[in-house]
Amino acid sequence: MIIVGGGAAGLMLACELGLAEVPTVVLERRDELPERSGGMLLNAHIADFLRMRGLAGRFFGPDTPTWGRSHFGLVYRDIDGELAKTDYDLIVPQWRSEQLLRERAVELGVEVRLGAEVVGLEQDAAGVTLTVAGRDGAGRMRARYVVGCDGPGSAVAQAAGFDFDVLAPSYYGVIADVVVDDESQALFRAGSYPDGQFGVLPVNPADPCEVRLMTVEFDREPPGGAVPVTVHEIRSTIERITGRAPDLRAVRWMTRYGSPTRLARRYRVGRVFLAGDAAHPHPPSSGHGMNTAVHDAVNLGWKLAAAVRGWAPAGLLDTYDDERRPVGERACRRALAQIPLQTPLEQAAPLREIFAELMRSDEVNAFLVQYVTKVRYPFAGDGGPAHPLLGAVLPEVSLRTPDGVVPAGPLLSSGRGLVLGPGRSGEGTLPDLSAWADRLDVVAAEPSAELGAQAVLVRPDGHIAWLGPADAHDRLLLAVKTWFG
Repeated sequence: MIIVGGGAAGLMLACELGLAEVPTVVLERRDELPERSGGMLLNAHIADFLRMRGLAGRFFGPDTPTWGRSHFGLVYRDIDGELAKTDYDLIVPQWRSEQLLRERAVELGVEVRLGAEVVGLEQDAAGVTLTVAGRDGAGRMRARYVVGCDGPGSAVAQAAGFDFDVLAPSYYGVIADVVVDDESQALFRAGSYPDGQFGVLPVNPADPCEVRLMTVEFDREPPGGAVPVTVHEIRSTIERITGRAPDLRAVRWMTRYGSPTRLARRYRVGRVFLAGDAAHPHPPSSGHGMNTAVHDAVNLGWKLAAAVRGWAPAGLLDTYDDERRPVGERACRRALAQIPLQTPLEQAAPLREIFAELMRSDEVNAFLVQYVTKVRYPFAGDGGPAHPLLGAVLPEVSLRTPDGVVPAGPLLSSGRGLVLGPGRSGEGTLPDLSAWADRLDVVAAEPSAELGAQAVLVRPDGHIAWLGPADAHDRLLLAVKTWFG
């Protein structure tokens, strides 16, 4: 397996493949990985998955601060009540999350190559050949499958012939961690302006003069090519929006972002797949880029492992596009729906006032927050009664097992599928599942009121594939064969 791109999507995918013992190489174009990033938060749904894999303690702990607000088009609302239990954000910088994922991938035997840029791609019925430019010149690499996780303007997508729908014109913004003096800081006025948005955030609790400056301008193209970001660009961009150019005592880090909002028409072309921003680049103000990217990887990883190991049922790889493209489309739609609330300011003001009133409703706030994150795949039923949890993520419930009461999530730490069912012999016992012992863990657990079923089949990505009575052997076996061959 070759993964192109060493960001959140690529590294999470590498961890999943490494856990399944699939030989994997990650190619990252950058020579060095900065210890700064635009993303500052770890979404609760990524945190839930890290708990499933037994990795949560590496990323966060009881003292990790949370960000208790959400916004839609820069109309803010506190996340409180029941919503705060499921849709909080942890303040964990994205660069740190990626560093930890990279360390985990290497532990699992994945090779991560820096300074490796894909400059050519050819595929045939048996595999994919890449031409890779590196520190020691160009070479060729071959794999059964290749996944492009190389962000907006993906080289893999272009070389493999992926088609995209352009949903909105380009946007352009800069982010800079800077040190300013007290006088300059007093001049900053974050918010919406006629020509764009300007934001200011503290980044160093020990030094209030160290802040993050952020801008976004819609309908403006970022500079073409690999032109480095400059201090002049930072100052002139802020001046263009706010009318004032700040005096910067020091610049710790700066970056540029922007591209058209696009959605790949397919996430798979032959033996090449796309994940993360390579498949669905959209403005980062939506707050769902990393969450969607990571769950693309989680969905795809076990399916690719099954294909490599030879037990994937027919059509399993195609379910990646079926399940994840609608989520990418919703992420793009959510991002685009915010633009009328942000610009042009004089026309958006009345809409923002009404929207602020709407967001005081807990139901409206929950809908907007969970529009992309609350994912339930539309699995086909088996002829039995429809169950409200079918296709949803396994809830974090406590289960009574022969080893005591345990949380459900970490039972998926092996990266394999999971069957929960009665642990006693006699009436209601599960069918013989020993033929799937290399891909399914069977855990004896008493029926849980929260799950509302005696037996549950869970895919490696945490989504529930079947629920029903433990003695419905034919129905359970059909579901097992559907997903696990």
